[in-house]
Amino acid sequence: MTILKLKAAQKDYLWGGKNLVEKFNKETNLDKLAETWEISAHKDGVSQIENGEYQGKLFTEYLKDMGNQVIGKNYNKDRFPILNKFIDAQDNLSIQVHPDDEYGLSHENDYGKTEMWYVIDAKPGSYLYYGLNKEVSKEEFTQAIDQGSFLDLLNKVEVKKGDVFFIEAGTIHAIGSGILIYEVQQNSNITYRVYDYKRRDKDGNERELHVDKAIEVSNLSVNKTYNFENDNEINDNLKRLVKSDYFDVLKGQISDEIYNINEDSFQALTIIDGRGTIQMGEESLEFTKGDSFFLPAQNGKYKIEGNGEFILSMLP
Repeated sequence: MTILKLKAAQKDYLWGGKNLVEKFNKETNLDKLAETWEISAHKDGVSQIENGEYQGKLFTEYLKDMGNQVIGKNYNKDRFPILNKFIDAQDNLSIQVHPDDEYGLSHENDYGKTEMWYVIDAKPGSYLYYGLNKEVSKEEFTQAIDQGSFLDLLNKVEVKKGDVFFIEAGTIHAIGSGILIYEVQQNSNITYRVYDYKRRDKDGNERELHVDKAIEVSNLSVNKTYNFENDNEINDNLKRLVKSDYFDVLKGQISDEIYNINEDSFQALTIIDGRGTIQMGEESLEFTKGDSFFLPAQNGKYKIEGNGEFILSMLP
């Protein structure tokens, strides 16, 4: 089956910057490029196919025609499982939280959202918010929001290139300014904003908050500590970043390695640095920093030649 090269959907949220254009070869007419949805079948931003039989068509058209076997031989859900994106935070993102599947499906007719972040780059002193710094009751949490002391409850973490965060549904979080991230998440777009620095949109209106829903779904305990590095790896050249019920994410060095793929899962590949070629059988595609590919589930091998680094994601 053909390797698909994907063109990302683009988002111009007010906190975005220029890094994805200047450093990751993204072309855009937007004033700010906050996110590129690299591998996406979500209705709010679908990737487009750039090569092969489906060139110029949406990724969702390909998935509809091919069926779930290109996702995985045992995959039986009604939508593509993940959404992968670059995030360029020139300014702070809102303090937010995402629901789990049960709440999302019953209240929003959409799945919940567990996600992971790999920090590609960060300016010195950059930080993000990741959960709470102490356990609180729902009443204490609500009172802190009402009294304006909410930020005092958050776990503030200074970050650097290479840091990894696993954000389970229900975890209060926010990316701070000066951080460039690659994210793998559930295929969902539900976000409940708790706090947004009283910012206004292009029409001069304060952005909508969703405090009541956020209080319902937030985990008010201190975050667990995760270490996925000791899990079994699928290739000596790959380092596991996160493995959850929703996705398995690894980072690899580009060094003329051969990789296996099988019928159990697709593999989604994004180049975060360098350039080279990806080859499967007689097919060879060039890539450069910022390119993304979808390899359908199949029994076979492929080779990545060149230099740099990539992120690989698949079913767990």
